[in-house]
Amino acid sequence: MTVYVALLHSIVLGAGRRVVMSDLRAMAEGLGFRGARTLVSTGNLVFEAASEPVRAIEARLEEGFRRHFEKHVDIIVRSASGWKRLTGQNPFPEGNGSVTVVRVMRQPLTATHFEKLEKIAPPELRLALVDGDLWIDFGGKPSETKLLSHLTAKKLGVGTLRNANTVNGLNAMLAVMPDAKRD
Repeated sequence: MTVYVALLHSIVLGAGRRVVMSDLRAMAEGLGFRGARTLVSTGNLVFEAASEPVRAIEARLEEGFRRHFEKHVDIIVRSASGWKRLTGQNPFPEGNGSVTVVRVMRQPLTATHFEKLEKIAPPELRLALVDGDLWIDFGGKPSETKLLSHLTAKKLGVGTLRNANTVNGLNAMLAVMPDAKRD
């Protein structure tokens, strides 16, 4: 068995309706994934599965989500080793964990996209492209920058934002998973 991390792009099902994490865990286990655990109520899932390509697991989760919750949601999956690498490559570890974020990408973000974002970003905001994922240290309130409107799937491709506190929390969850292969 291999341990994986899955990030849902959205858990909003409609006006006033959000995915309940116990339902998300049940959906994952219904798909044959084992030991499903969630972190906070924002669509973060850790589970064990037979080793297969990440894209295949994403497709299974997305189809299962569509059937179970009657809505499509993009889901990004990383192996445990991939997640640990992402966590360890935070270029702003001294930043505030709630305003330092990473946009975890399905396909690596290109240098061209990154250069466009750098031109838009205000000087107090720090950006870094690490292994195709976009790290941002907002330094203040993310909602007060126009950069957020440029971090969409339409402009950058499929991806989802997580703050450094969540990234570290998921990493801590991986450390206590049962004796499964963590790649």
